[in-house]
Amino acid sequence: MGYSAVPKCPPRGRGRDGVWQTPNMLVEIETAWSLSGYLLVCFSAGYFIHDTVDIVASGQTRASWEYLVHHIMAMGAFFSGIFWSSFVGGGVLTLLVEVSNIFLTIRMMMKINNAQDHLLYQVNKYVNLVMYFLFRLAPQAYLTHFFLRYVSQRTLGTFLLGILLMLDVMIIIYFSRLLRSDFCPERVPKKQHKDKFLTE
Repeated sequence: MGYSAVPKCPPRGRGRDGVWQTPNMLVEIETAWSLSGYLLVCFSAGYFIHDTVDIVASGQTRASWEYLVHHIMAMGAFFSGIFWSSFVGGGVLTLLVEVSNIFLTIRMMMKINNAQDHLLYQVNKYVNLVMYFLFRLAPQAYLTHFFLRYVSQRTLGTFLLGILLMLDVMIIIYFSRLLRSDFCPERVPKKQHKDKFLTE
């Protein structure tokens, strides 16, 4: 008795072209399925595996332990969609954070170049705040509300709820760091690890 990585065929009426053509993935988080959504979850799991191996192989484990914890939890969640073809919609929803990552990356690059006084940085920090709320905090709150129905059950949903709650804590901590750094810089400790821009 083993698990097959071959996806189940999508039920009738559920498209194969992602969340735009399959909007029920936003509502039927457990059962909705699309080929593009499934492939996106597979690709993302592969990225997390690659990045985890890269961090360990390059000797950055201590400096990047937060990333490792995040990657391990994310892989645990994505594997439910890959091997059981369940909660693919939830996996797609969690990947909305990549929209926010665009502006976080712009912020990080400008900090590396000491361009915090540049107009683009000032504009980006407010856009970043909005994107963080829309594509990180709001989807996480929505997913947490959905998965709380599994709190009294011993199912895959309960396992995913545990992962989700830990990710909630991490996202809130990162958000508080972002607020302190960009909007209350006088409260940020001067001595920080030079490679950990996430804490800034």
